Amino acid sequence: MTIHEFGQENDKTIVLIHPSIVMWDYFEYVIPLLEKEYHLIIPALPGYDPDARDDFTSVEEISSELEKWLIGNGLKCVTCLYGCSMGGSIATRMLADNGINIQNAVIDGGITPYQLPWIVTRLIAVKDFLVISAGKIGGAKLLEKAFSTDEFSEEDVQYAAKVLKMISAKTIWRTFESCNNYSMPKDIHTDCKHIEYWIAEKEIKDRRADVKYIRKAFPHTTFRKISGVGHGGLAPFNPERFVRGIENVCGKEGTYHEREVFYNGKI
Repeated sequence: MTIHEFGQENDKTIVLIHPSIVMWDYFEYVIPLLEKEYHLIIPALPGYDPDARDDFTSVEEISSELEKWLIGNGLKCVTCLYGCSMGGSIATRMLADNGINIQNAVIDGGITPYQLPWIVTRLIAVKDFLVISAGKIGGAKLLEKAFSTDEFSEEDVQYAAKVLKMISAKTIWRTFESCNNYSMPKDIHTDCKHIEYWIAEKEIKDRRADVKYIRKAFPHTTFRKISGVGHGGLAPFNPERFVRGIENVCGKEGTYHEREVFYNGKI
């Protein structure tokens, strides 16, 4: 796992974990907006790292590896941990591990373990695998049909097709199988006092089960609706809004963030 760092001279640390079917450059537009004030840690996750021809392992293994890297590099205190979708799964597991001091956390449309019978979870994983593999085999046109969203331009679809060409079938399978079924401690405890779960307006129905899980695992979580965007749409398509949201979470005065809060996680 390659770790990319920016703004190393700054004291406050932000860890940004990307979703699936993209690379670490998912954050390319927010880096110049944050690196002057924050030390940015952006891992290129296994299987999605263009500098390492490897496969995705698991949410648990990646979370542990990232925690060990942070501790080994003297970064036991993280100002903000952010993870989107697949990255949100990793952030969720890191919060539950409670191995480092995470002051603030954002789980953006994060995927939580399915609370369903084993056979059902595997059938869902097979379905997701086949949909993404269709894009890998059929190219951008099939991928465009698989991801029917107004957030994707032709350039965006071509980018996703490029990533799919790079990643292996094993990575695709492990991504969905692990994100849908990763383990969590029996007794979950985190010292992180400020956790926010962001829900894109266009994915509210899809995130109901995840909201329910997060509400139970981390009862003090604040749930925010991000208006006008789809799943994972802030960092690449609305970088200024993304930065304002992160700065708000970090307690920077004078910043604006989404006003609408789903109290108690009820959506």
